Amino acid sequence: MKLDQAFYTRSSVTQIAKELLGKTIYTKFGGILTGGIITETEAYEGITDKASHAFNNRRTKRTEIMYSNGGLAYVYLCYGVHHLFNFVTNQQGIPHAVLLRGIYPIEGIPSMEKRTNKKFSQKGFSDGPGKLSKALAIKTHNTGLNLSGNKIWIEDKGITINKEDIRATPRIGVDYAGEDAALLYRFLIDAIDIKKSRINAGL
Repeated sequence: MKLDQAFYTRSSVTQIAKELLGKTIYTKFGGILTGGIITETEAYEGITDKASHAFNNRRTKRTEIMYSNGGLAYVYLCYGVHHLFNFVTNQQGIPHAVLLRGIYPIEGIPSMEKRTNKKFSQKGFSDGPGKLSKALAIKTHNTGLNLSGNKIWIEDKGITINKEDIRATPRIGVDYAGEDAALLYRFLIDAIDIKKSRINAGL
Protein backbone atom coordinates (compact mmCIF):
# COMPACT_ATOMS: atom_id res chain seq x y z
CA MET A 1 0.00 0.00 0.00
CA LYS A 2 1.38 3.41 -1.02
CA LEU A 3 1.82 6.02 1.70
CA ASP A 4 -0.60 8.88 1.12
CA GLN A 5 -0.02 12.58 1.61
CA ALA A 6 -1.37 12.50 5.16
CA PHE A 7 1.69 10.51 6.22
CA TYR A 8 3.99 13.37 5.19
CA THR A 9 1.96 16.38 6.31
CA ARG A 10 2.19 15.63 10.04
CA SER A 11 4.01 18.12 12.26
CA SER A 12 6.85 16.00 13.69
CA VAL A 13 9.64 15.57 11.15
CA THR A 14 11.59 13.32 13.52
CA GLN A 15 8.60 11.00 13.93
CA ILE A 16 8.19 10.79 10.16
CA ALA A 17 11.92 10.10 9.74
CA LYS A 18 11.68 7.20 12.20
CA GLU A 19 8.48 5.82 10.70
CA LEU A 20 10.01 5.78 7.22
CA LEU A 21 12.41 3.10 8.43
CA GLY A 22 11.18 -0.25 7.15
CA LYS A 23 9.09 1.31 4.41
CA THR A 24 10.00 0.52 0.80
CA ILE A 25 10.90 3.17 -1.76
CA TYR A 26 10.33 2.39 -5.44
CA THR A 27 11.31 4.16 -8.63
CA LYS A 28 10.18 3.48 -12.17
CA PHE A 29 12.03 5.32 -14.89
CA GLY A 30 12.16 4.17 -18.52
CA GLY A 31 10.06 1.16 -17.59
CA ILE A 32 12.68 -0.09 -15.11
CA LEU A 33 11.39 -0.82 -11.59
CA THR A 34 13.85 -0.63 -8.71
CA GLY A 35 13.30 -0.48 -4.97
CA GLY A 36 14.68 -0.95 -1.51
CA ILE A 37 13.72 -0.99 2.15
CA ILE A 38 14.60 2.24 3.94
CA THR A 39 17.31 1.70 6.56
CA GLU A 40 18.58 5.21 7.33
CA THR A 41 17.09 8.72 7.40
CA GLU A 42 17.91 12.21 8.69
CA ALA A 43 15.41 14.82 9.82
CA TYR A 44 15.76 18.54 9.04
CA GLU A 45 13.51 20.88 10.98
CA GLY A 46 13.31 23.83 8.66
CA ILE A 47 13.49 27.45 9.74
CA THR A 48 14.79 26.78 13.27
CA ASP A 49 17.35 24.14 12.26
CA LYS A 50 20.82 25.51 11.45
CA ALA A 51 21.57 22.38 9.41
CA SER A 52 18.54 22.89 7.15
CA HIS A 53 18.66 24.54 3.73
CA ALA A 54 15.66 26.56 4.90
CA PHE A 55 17.21 27.81 8.16
CA ASN A 56 16.15 31.34 9.09
CA ASN A 57 13.41 31.22 6.43
CA ARG A 58 15.92 31.04 3.58
CA ARG A 59 14.06 30.86 0.26
CA THR A 60 15.82 30.25 -3.05
CA LYS A 61 14.88 28.69 -6.37
CA ARG A 62 16.33 25.41 -5.05
CA THR A 63 14.68 25.41 -1.62
CA GLU A 64 11.24 26.75 -2.60
CA ILE A 65 9.93 23.19 -2.97
CA MET A 66 10.53 22.67 0.78
CA TYR A 67 7.76 25.18 1.52
CA SER A 68 5.16 23.06 -0.28
CA ASN A 69 2.72 20.64 1.34
CA GLY A 70 4.42 17.42 2.37
CA GLY A 71 4.57 14.44 0.06
CA LEU A 72 6.84 15.80 -2.67
CA ALA A 73 10.41 15.00 -3.66
CA TYR A 74 13.25 17.46 -3.05
CA VAL A 75 16.47 16.44 -4.81
CA TYR A 76 19.58 18.60 -4.68
CA LEU A 77 23.11 18.31 -5.98
CA CYS A 78 25.89 17.90 -3.42
CA TYR A 79 29.48 18.80 -4.34
CA GLY A 80 28.31 19.04 -7.94
CA VAL A 81 28.21 15.24 -8.16
CA HIS A 82 25.76 13.52 -5.79
CA HIS A 83 21.99 13.75 -6.21
CA LEU A 84 20.48 13.64 -2.70
CA PHE A 85 16.83 12.70 -2.27
CA ASN A 86 14.57 14.19 0.42
CA PHE A 87 10.95 13.77 1.46
CA VAL A 88 9.22 17.15 1.88
CA THR A 89 7.09 17.03 5.04
CA ASN A 90 4.66 19.12 7.11
CA GLN A 91 2.17 21.72 5.87
CA GLN A 92 2.64 24.39 3.22
CA GLY A 93 4.94 27.14 4.48
CA ILE A 94 6.76 24.89 6.99
CA PRO A 95 9.94 23.65 5.23
CA HIS A 96 10.63 20.35 6.96
CA ALA A 97 12.37 17.53 5.09
CA VAL A 98 13.78 14.04 5.60
CA LEU A 99 16.97 13.02 3.81
CA LEU A 100 17.11 9.41 2.62
CA ARG A 101 20.51 8.00 3.62
CA GLY A 102 20.29 4.23 3.20
CA ILE A 103 18.28 1.41 1.64
CA TYR A 104 18.39 -2.39 1.49
CA PRO A 105 17.77 -3.25 -2.20
CA ILE A 106 15.01 -5.78 -2.94
CA GLU A 107 13.81 -4.97 -6.47
CA GLY A 108 15.65 -4.49 -9.76
CA ILE A 109 19.06 -5.26 -8.29
CA PRO A 110 20.67 -6.05 -11.69
CA SER A 111 19.62 -2.59 -12.91
CA MET A 112 21.04 -1.00 -9.75
CA GLU A 113 24.33 -2.83 -10.31
CA LYS A 114 24.50 -1.56 -13.88
CA ARG A 115 23.77 2.03 -12.84
CA THR A 116 26.39 2.03 -10.08
CA ASN A 117 28.92 -0.27 -11.73
CA LYS A 118 29.05 -2.19 -8.45
CA LYS A 119 27.87 -5.55 -7.22
CA PHE A 120 25.10 -5.86 -4.66
CA SER A 121 27.41 -8.12 -2.64
CA GLN A 122 29.94 -5.30 -2.21
CA LYS A 123 30.00 -3.61 1.17
CA GLY A 124 28.36 -0.20 1.15
CA PHE A 125 26.40 -0.79 -2.06
CA SER A 126 23.55 1.53 -1.08
CA ASP A 127 24.35 2.89 2.37
CA GLY A 128 24.91 6.52 1.40
CA PRO A 129 22.50 9.15 0.00
CA GLY A 130 24.46 9.69 -3.22
CA LYS A 131 24.95 5.98 -3.86
CA LEU A 132 21.31 5.06 -3.31
CA SER A 133 20.08 7.87 -5.57
CA LYS A 134 22.36 6.59 -8.31
CA ALA A 135 21.09 3.05 -7.80
CA LEU A 136 17.47 4.24 -7.98
CA ALA A 137 18.17 6.65 -10.90
CA ILE A 138 16.94 9.66 -8.91
CA LYS A 139 18.17 13.02 -10.25
CA THR A 140 17.66 16.69 -9.42
CA HIS A 141 15.07 17.06 -12.19
CA ASN A 142 12.84 14.75 -10.13
CA THR A 143 12.31 17.55 -7.60
CA GLY A 144 8.60 18.18 -7.20
CA LEU A 145 7.44 14.66 -8.04
CA ASN A 146 4.46 13.44 -6.03
CA LEU A 147 5.60 10.63 -3.73
CA SER A 148 2.31 8.84 -4.23
CA GLY A 149 2.75 8.88 -8.02
CA ASN A 150 4.10 6.33 -10.47
CA LYS A 151 7.74 7.44 -10.76
CA ILE A 152 8.82 7.59 -7.12
CA TRP A 153 6.64 6.15 -4.39
CA ILE A 154 6.84 4.62 -0.93
CA GLU A 155 4.96 1.55 0.22
CA ASP A 156 4.13 0.09 3.61
CA LYS A 157 4.61 -3.65 3.24
CA GLY A 158 3.82 -4.46 6.85
CA ILE A 159 7.41 -4.57 8.07
CA THR A 160 7.46 -3.78 11.78
CA ILE A 161 10.52 -2.03 13.19
CA ASN A 162 10.90 -2.29 16.95
CA LYS A 163 11.72 0.99 18.68
CA GLU A 164 14.68 -0.61 20.44
CA ASP A 165 16.19 -1.47 17.03
CA ILE A 166 16.29 2.16 15.93
CA ARG A 167 19.56 3.96 16.62
CA ALA A 168 19.57 7.76 16.86
CA THR A 169 22.81 9.68 16.26
CA PRO A 170 23.92 13.17 15.20
CA ARG A 171 23.58 13.88 11.48
CA ILE A 172 26.47 13.43 9.07
CA GLY A 173 28.46 16.37 7.66
CA VAL A 174 26.66 19.24 9.42
CA ASP A 175 29.46 20.56 11.63
CA TYR A 176 28.65 24.06 10.35
CA ALA A 177 25.32 23.93 12.23
CA GLY A 178 26.78 24.75 15.66
CA GLU A 179 24.77 23.29 18.52
CA ASP A 180 22.26 21.84 16.05
CA ALA A 181 24.96 19.51 14.74
CA ALA A 182 24.59 17.55 17.98
CA LEU A 183 20.86 16.90 17.55
CA LEU A 184 20.06 13.18 17.39
CA TYR A 185 18.19 13.50 14.11
CA ARG A 186 19.81 10.60 12.20
CA PHE A 187 17.90 7.34 12.49
CA LEU A 188 19.04 3.93 11.29
CA ILE A 189 18.45 0.22 11.55
CA ASP A 190 20.84 -2.60 10.74
CA ALA A 191 20.43 -4.83 7.68
CA ILE A 192 20.12 -7.84 9.98
CA ASP A 193 17.04 -6.24 11.57
CA ILE A 194 15.56 -5.73 8.09
CA LYS A 195 16.11 -9.39 7.24
CA LYS A 196 14.35 -10.49 10.43
CA SER A 197 11.51 -8.02 9.85
CA ARG A 198 11.01 -9.22 6.27
CA ILE A 199 10.67 -12.79 7.48
CA ASN A 200 8.14 -11.71 10.11
CA ALA A 201 6.18 -9.82 7.43
CA GLY A 202 6.22 -12.86 5.15
CA LEU A 203 8.28 -11.17 2.44
